[in-house]
Amino acid sequence: MIIVLDVGNTNTVIGGYEGNELRFSLRMCSDRTRTADEYVFYLRGLLQDRQVDLSKVEGGIISSVVPELRYLLRQAMERLTGQKFLVVTNDMNLGGMEIKMDIPRQLGADLVVDAVAALSLYQPPLVIFDLGTATTMSVIDADGNYIGGAIIPGLRLSMDALSARAAQLPFINLDEPPMVFIGKNTVDCMKSGAFYSTAAMLDGMAQRAEDTLGQPVTVVATGGLMGVVYPFCRRPIHYDENLLLTGLLRLYHLNHG
Repeated sequence: MIIVLDVGNTNTVIGGYEGNELRFSLRMCSDRTRTADEYVFYLRGLLQDRQVDLSKVEGGIISSVVPELRYLLRQAMERLTGQKFLVVTNDMNLGGMEIKMDIPRQLGADLVVDAVAALSLYQPPLVIFDLGTATTMSVIDADGNYIGGAIIPGLRLSMDALSARAAQLPFINLDEPPMVFIGKNTVDCMKSGAFYSTAAMLDGMAQRAEDTLGQPVTVVATGGLMGVVYPFCRRPIHYDENLLLTGLLRLYHLNHG
């Protein structure tokens, strides 16, 4: 089994692959206050709950946008399994993809992994949306190179800020989509604004990317909240909740050994 970890600002997703088949996935909080010893204890329990035999783990790979957790979790997983874990960097073998940014090393590991995964599944040019703590857009040109993108305040982050700064607006649950477009009460108005505006933004950003490139693009999307947003989009979107895990497995095979 190969273990892959995607460490985000809010949550960490862990997956286990046997061959190319995802056998399990789980989600935990990305807690910067834990020590490596605490993560060993915590991860052992989570993996045992999924009936993972740690003695059968052959290796793994970690992608992290949280620098302090990148090495804590690598240390914890290596102690648990006795195997070496790779860490995603822009210097890895990316399957032929070039990062054509002003400062390539500034590109987040999650965006690199998203792009590698999408290129293994779809024909470029591509636009990739990832709805996490931030909403990100990555643009891959017709030659399969990462040429840039955009970073937008995330949906949950934006709504929490709105609730915190507007005295009469409550905190709302974003796991349930709005029932109507034109809200008849405060909560429905907030949900309508959150979901429909995000969907319209994704449609509009993809259209502007097409206008800039001068050719149609395939739109791929992932991230925790994308599952409830993409039904409100008007253009076709390939939603894949495990896109990052797929990319991590591909990078592991490209760089292992």
